[in-house]
Amino acid sequence: QVQLVESGGGLVQPGGSLRLSCATSGFTFRSYAMSWYRQAPGKERESVATITSTGGLTNYDDSVKGRFTISRDNAENTVLLEMNNLKPDDTAIYYCNARSYLNNYWGQGTQVTVSS
Repeated sequence: QVQLVESGGGLVQPGGSLRLSCATSGFTFRSYAMSWYRQAPGKERESVATITSTGGLTNYDDSVKGRFTISRDNAENTVLLEMNNLKPDDTAIYYCNARSYLNNYWGQGTQVTVSS
């Protein structure tokens, strides 16, 4: 059974930091590109950051470049998203995604709220 379980969300003040974690099981983690997406109220889901299966390449949305860092641990089947200098516009549900040529898996999401 494929599982992607996000954790680490919460309420943080502007300028603060959070670290999101996605623990996975049920598929060959090291063969999948991993991404973090987010969806704010009334908006479409958007890609935030992606890391290739080996971890050699990363890609970020312009809105988070220089503030967010995606990383993965292929031994622990986990992907992380370090978020710094958070802004109110970062408020959203954050989803973990695993993608291969054949499959596309999603987690249930974790809420991130940036507010004073």
